[in-house]
Amino acid sequence: MRYEMMLPHQIRTAIADNWPVALPLGVLEYHGEHMAVGMDTLAVIKALELIETEGNIVILPAFYYGAASYAVEPPEGNGSLQVDGDALTPFARQLFTSLLRVGFRNIHGFIHHQTENFTAGMPTDLAFKSGARQAIFAFLEKTRGEGWWGNANMNDYYGQHAAGDNPFNWIRIHPLLGDEGLGAYPFDHAGEGETSLMMAMCPEAVDMAHASDKQWYTQSAQKASRETGLRGQAFILAHLRRVLFSKS
Repeated sequence: MRYEMMLPHQIRTAIADNWPVALPLGVLEYHGEHMAVGMDTLAVIKALELIETEGNIVILPAFYYGAASYAVEPPEGNGSLQVDGDALTPFARQLFTSLLRVGFRNIHGFIHHQTENFTAGMPTDLAFKSGARQAIFAFLEKTRGEGWWGNANMNDYYGQHAAGDNPFNWIRIHPLLGDEGLGAYPFDHAGEGETSLMMAMCPEAVDMAHASDKQWYTQSAQKASRETGLRGQAFILAHLRRVLFSKS
């Protein structure tokens, strides 16, 4: 369900049943002459719209204003919008604090932008990871009091972790493509992989009549196809199912 369309009784049901809450994260960035600047975020939105048909899930309004950087092209006339990670972290902390106060404990952010080295992190995902950690620590201290971890009633803390009850898993940030997809699908910027994804998931965001091989990173876009995009979509949906619906 879309969060902005939910009634309070539906929100209370989602809380009681611990529905996953998904936040699409992304940027507005130049993706060649043939593709919309919102590609990275659109891929996440469209994937969540598909997975929404398979189970109970809350989808938050998308956040487009991440740290695009100007590494690909300068913004003038090209459309990239850059918000520094230092500005994103306080926003993320406030957003996640609000979601925790509402009552959600199964919150997931998904991002496609710059996730080829996700373990090391890039500015947008690092900002939201940091904001999430800060929000959880502050929320625990506010609701359980200072010294909550050292309290005698937490003597089975690590046992609780083993049983899956870990407050630091209340909020997690994930790449849109899991490890399996990254190893088997062409990961690029505005090339065959991303162009194919948009052909399959959001065809109105692609116009190959404007494709150019002027930039090295767009040259492989000529090989893009809807069939390749559907293969990537399958990897994405399998990853989302594991993250959102797996009981393990």
